[in-house]
Amino acid sequence: MSLDQVTRTGGERLLRGERNWWFLGAGGIARLGSRHLTADGALLPETERWLDEKGLFAASPVRSYSLTVLTSTHCNLGCGYCFQNTAQDPAGGGRPPRIARSRLTSKTITSVLDFTRRQMAAADLERLRILLFGGEPLLNPRGCLELLERAADIGQTSAWMISNATLLTPRLARQLTELGLDSVQVTFDGDRPDHDRIRTGRADGGGTFDTIIGNIVGASEAAPVRWTLRVNVSQENIHGIDSLIDRLAAALDPARCTLYFARVGDVGIGYANDLRTGELSAAFVRWQRRALGLGFTVTRPGARRPCTTCGHSGGRYGAVVSADGTLSSCWETAGKSDWEVGTVADGYVSGTKADDRWIACEDLYRYDEGARAIAEFRDTVDTALLDHLDETGRL
Repeated sequence: MSLDQVTRTGGERLLRGERNWWFLGAGGIARLGSRHLTADGALLPETERWLDEKGLFAASPVRSYSLTVLTSTHCNLGCGYCFQNTAQDPAGGGRPPRIARSRLTSKTITSVLDFTRRQMAAADLERLRILLFGGEPLLNPRGCLELLERAADIGQTSAWMISNATLLTPRLARQLTELGLDSVQVTFDGDRPDHDRIRTGRADGGGTFDTIIGNIVGASEAAPVRWTLRVNVSQENIHGIDSLIDRLAAALDPARCTLYFARVGDVGIGYANDLRTGELSAAFVRWQRRALGLGFTVTRPGARRPCTTCGHSGGRYGAVVSADGTLSSCWETAGKSDWEVGTVADGYVSGTKADDRWIACEDLYRYDEGARAIAEFRDTVDTALLDHLDETGRL
């Protein structure tokens, strides 16, 4: 689908499948036939009215404030592509320089919760969803637990965590889920040999694959956690992704796991990914179908929608707070002193400075290809997934 075939500016997408067209709107997905479109592939007025009546243009209202808190800016791994690195390791190892160290304290938690209460009141929201983030959040388990426990007083209804899982114990998993944690996102960098070469311990340079798998298994036995397994794809690991999917299915419970595949981007710190979208679409389609066949969930495509956290200026529906109480617009700039947009004590700054520093998801990522090539890649992969979900009765 060409970009000019979207008939509205709200992020709707129109994709041509093998047997039909797919409309992806803020309110859901619809299967369309050729009779619903003009000869050049645009929605007919009566089709647009029908989709509107069905609510497919209408986004669900925001119901929860989305608060991201870095409980620690330090990390025990040394991944070379991390957007919190400030450069590559000059020695060529697994210790790239990072953002400054900071650790969430009880005093800062008080300020964070006071700030969040004010933000929720301004947005007329009574529910709160917290993301425990880092660095590695579990380098400060006490901060994670205290934040969740105290947030219950201002309306926390759920929480999730992005973690490398190397420090996740069954006991800690139980404690976190008792305080509202329902899911954890963990990254794999290809199959075991590639992962253990890329995703290494910062202190000893050792591999982490078996530790992560063992900790996910132990935590799953101890607590009702759901898992999102992010699979990073680069020239360093692409040939091992097929075997990784099989290995994960053998070791974990696919029914509790969602897989998604992500091309590693360049954030300007000297780590380049040579893979181009033209080489990747067939592989992404194959991996998604293999994952579904093994019982994993694969994230469904959707309309282009602004991120709740960074897609609205001034932290209207969400905020990113570093461990020292400074505010950033997005996860990708958290902990970076030249990207701060305020503090929890004083709120968001305004004016040109704030506008210049307001970054949304992946704004900092650099690719050798233009926006059209990247959009076509996404459309190709998403169309194939929708076709497959429909053919197999999963849609």
